Amino acid sequence: MATKRIIPDSSQQPGPKEVKIQAEPVLDSGQEKSARRLGVAVQIVSASQVIIAGAVVLAICYVGKLVLVTLMVSVLLAFILAPLVNGLERIFLPRWLAAFLAILLLLAITYGASYFFYNRAIQFVEELPKYSQHIRSMFSRVVNKTNQLQQVGEKVLGSNEREKKAVPVTILENKDGGMITRNLGTFTEIAFTLGCIPFLAYFMLSWQEHARSKTVELFAPESRTTVYVALGQISSMIRGFIAGNFTIGLFMAICSMVVFALLKLPYFYFLGLISGFLSLVPYLGVMLAAIPPLAAGLGILTPTGFVIVIITVFALHLLSLNVLYPKMIGKRLQLNPLVVTIGLLIWGFIWGAMGLILAVPMLGAIKIICDHVPNLRSIGAWMGE
Repeated sequence: MATKRIIPDSSQQPGPKEVKIQAEPVLDSGQEKSARRLGVAVQIVSASQVIIAGAVVLAICYVGKLVLVTLMVSVLLAFILAPLVNGLERIFLPRWLAAFLAILLLLAITYGASYFFYNRAIQFVEELPKYSQHIRSMFSRVVNKTNQLQQVGEKVLGSNEREKKAVPVTILENKDGGMITRNLGTFTEIAFTLGCIPFLAYFMLSWQEHARSKTVELFAPESRTTVYVALGQISSMIRGFIAGNFTIGLFMAICSMVVFALLKLPYFYFLGLISGFLSLVPYLGVMLAAIPPLAAGLGILTPTGFVIVIITVFALHLLSLNVLYPKMIGKRLQLNPLVVTIGLLIWGFIWGAMGLILAVPMLGAIKIICDHVPNLRSIGAWMGE
């Protein structure tokens, strides 16, 4: 008996929908290794470009040291004087006149401070012979101790050493005036720098809004808001850095003056002011701040007085570095100590003493720029705390 097989009609009964799945191409082991090698090569090329670009920038900074230091110092002065110029502008003075009065006031203060400190330094040097006897006695004791140690060393090691024959040395006199020429060149550079700084600061103040708006317009329209915000943060950071350093330096100067006055050091106000602001120099400040009071205390201070001076300078430096500096400046900079140390090493080598002063605000500005550029945010995060 034949059986009937019923085949369902696809038109009457809905069937499952066909889903097309596009399979991804499967790479074999050889293609996968090639892709990895290509990715590694791209990363190496990118890192090489960054390293080369950084080396080129540092080379330009080294070669153009005079010009760049002049520009950076002028920028700092412009930021210092900007609140004064804005205040004068609010009392209906033209921007150019307010900037001119601010620069004139800065020059007057600089001249007055230089004249005051120069006279105090001259008087201090003139009074040094009064303490020459004490200084000579101190050095004579040191020399006697050294001679005693030398005699003991000769007894231990034996004094029958062969005398070495003196080697004649011929000194050639340089008659071309090379030293005078080099000194004249250095003096000319310093005079050129000091002469350009007030003019640059004046034009930066009088053309501040124009320079800022035109700088923003240099970028694409979609990036102008980011550039404007970054410039505002850099301005706020630099102002906070300058105001914080001045406040901390003034606090340490007042504390140093009080201690030096109790120790009866001559010109304690002069020494305290210098010591307090020298202590702001990163890492080297504690040694630089101790030199003026210790030099002035020769022949006056007792050994206990010398110890008090050293402890005072060291304690104030630690207080400013660990307490005052993080609270007043650290929040604005947001730089980790490793980056600051590396920056001080690099900029100190390239620009010398001015590099140590300008390194921290430049690092802060670089971090702000990196934070606002998507491709550089990882660098900004590495520089941060």
